[in-house]
Amino acid sequence: MKILILGATGQVGWELRRSLATLGDVRALTRTEADLADLERLSAVVRAAQADVIVNAAAYTAVDKAESERELATRINAAAPGVLAAEAARTHALLVHYSTDYIFDGAKTGAYVETDAPAPLSHYGQSKWEGEEAVRASGCRHLILRTSWVYAARGKNFPRTILNAAKTRDGLRVVNDQIGAPTSAELIADVTALCLSRLSGGRVGTYHLTAAGETSWHGYAEKLLKRAAAKGHVFKATSVAAIPSSEYPTPAKRIANSRLNTDKLRSTFGVNLPAWDADLDRLIDELEPRP
Repeated sequence: MKILILGATGQVGWELRRSLATLGDVRALTRTEADLADLERLSAVVRAAQADVIVNAAAYTAVDKAESERELATRINAAAPGVLAAEAARTHALLVHYSTDYIFDGAKTGAYVETDAPAPLSHYGQSKWEGEEAVRASGCRHLILRTSWVYAARGKNFPRTILNAAKTRDGLRVVNDQIGAPTSAELIADVTALCLSRLSGGRVGTYHLTAAGETSWHGYAEKLLKRAAAKGHVFKATSVAAIPSSEYPTPAKRIANSRLNTDKLRSTFGVNLPAWDADLDRLIDELEPRP
């Protein structure tokens, strides 16, 4: 099986190179080699690869910047997946595409299921929803995996920001009214590989993929720093104050409820998803070597 990965140096793409290596011949392309903003070249690159599975781990992920770069965000998150889907449909390849909790408005009381109606609050969320729709409209075989609060030992993400800030600030202020499940890029990549290994005709479609459990950004920060301190790390920050989102305004409105119900993924593929904090010790060791 020939597997093409787009976004090879991103958080998820980096892990996919490892997790998918056991399934076939993997070719992983960087943004330089396959820029999703260059639709014509993207089509040519994918067509030349002649892959059996196309895995799109690339995206425009600057949520706030997307409010002012709407055209670029739409091209990368909506138009480019459409191009990939068209190529997949043409060659009968499978397309794996990653989406996000941002397609919802966060107003639901419980966890979102795959069939809940989208209502994006930001242009980023809108562009990701349009990308999903483009994939589905193409008629190609596809797996759309929606996830949330992605982190890894590489790239720009919440735990790296918190650990760095705690070194230089006396105290931190983190919102406590946004709830979700921090999900590691490693978990996303491993579950992707498992799904591909167990895939059959009736299992294509849209699935939610997040770690188990839930927390707030404030709870996440507190547990992260507590675990790091237990490992001997010393921080200048002595407290993490809980604040409402209204005290931390951003160009793109965040959703209060990012919880995604993963029952469909679990039952269809037999996946056992670990708790969101299961990988914190490993993450801390990778981000911050022991003193």
